[in-house]
Amino acid sequence: MIAIELHGLELHGFHGVLGEEQRLGQPFLFDVSLDVAEPRADRIEDALDYRDVAACVAEVSGGTSFQLLESLAAAVADELMARFQPARVRVRVRKPEVRLDAPVGFSAVTVERP
Repeated sequence: MIAIELHGLELHGFHGVLGEEQRLGQPFLFDVSLDVAEPRADRIEDALDYRDVAACVAEVSGGTSFQLLESLAAAVADELMARFQPARVRVRVRKPEVRLDAPVGFSAVTVERP
């Protein structure tokens, strides 16, 4: 078993509670990890292609507007499980432009599926 990881996949999305967030959008950063079987040979045809993982995340994020980071992360995790059948998937979504009363670097949610 090996872990395929993508960190800091930046996508523009229209997620959030505020109307401005849903109308103008903002960047979201995705960190994903999938536990998969080791490839049989040193060939892309025998491995999970990172481009396919990134495209899957982009499809989910771009296909629906979510109010909650929790819902967005869960939808990405569920689609990765359905599409690639890994033994485990972990999805972390970071919102770097979060607006709170006190300064904060980002907000984040992590979802894991067995």
